[in-house]
Amino acid sequence: MIIACKVLQSALEEMLSERLRKRAQFMDYGLHRVPARLNQTLQSAIDAIEIPGRIVLGYGLCGNGLDGITAGRHTLIIPKVDDCIALLLGSRHSYLREMEKAPGTYYLTKGWLESGSDPLKEYREYTEQYGAEEAAWIMDQQYRNYERLVFIAHSQTDLDTYRPQALEVARYCRQWGMRYEEVLGSDRYIRRLAAISERPENADDEFIVIPPGSTNHQELFWGCSITASEESKKEMGSC
Repeated sequence: MIIACKVLQSALEEMLSERLRKRAQFMDYGLHRVPARLNQTLQSAIDAIEIPGRIVLGYGLCGNGLDGITAGRHTLIIPKVDDCIALLLGSRHSYLREMEKAPGTYYLTKGWLESGSDPLKEYREYTEQYGAEEAAWIMDQQYRNYERLVFIAHSQTDLDTYRPQALEVARYCRQWGMRYEEVLGSDRYIRRLAAISERPENADDEFIVIPPGSTNHQELFWGCSITASEESKKEMGSC
């Protein structure tokens, strides 16, 4: 069974067998905004699967949203990454390299643009709820410390297709001085996720395995090198 964020759906489904595509469940993008809600929703989805088995989660730690997730009767297999950005970039090394460039980076993806999960969409929603002045204040509190807006895509076609939307968001974010960049990511980690979904017994140190009756903790995501330069010695290798 696979339970993953909807942001990975199009890429992951292309790599899964028909059998696993039918057994994959993709959760709403918006859950990442509230880690506690992500935790509750994901736990409910895990608990609802009655037949004991191995469940691959298409999530990272995600703002501690997966901290405290319990396996129950199942075995959980989780990518050992901070969030889905590392999955979309292809490795934790690539993620750390981008962090070293600019820690204050907001990432856009095809999935988030399709769902409308971006600062401009948020501003419009807040305006409807609270009015323009209050919405502007809320947005300033959230985004004033960001310095970069990066659009990640896995193909030049996706870059060209979604660039107009990304640029519209970038124009809105200029008020905080965010510079706009584009990055061609890699499907390497998503391919690994698909491969582990087919053969869970092959999960290695790129994944965390939570046995039945155990609980996932944020500490399990620690212990790896914290700089891209160190991780480049062996990309996504042993901690």
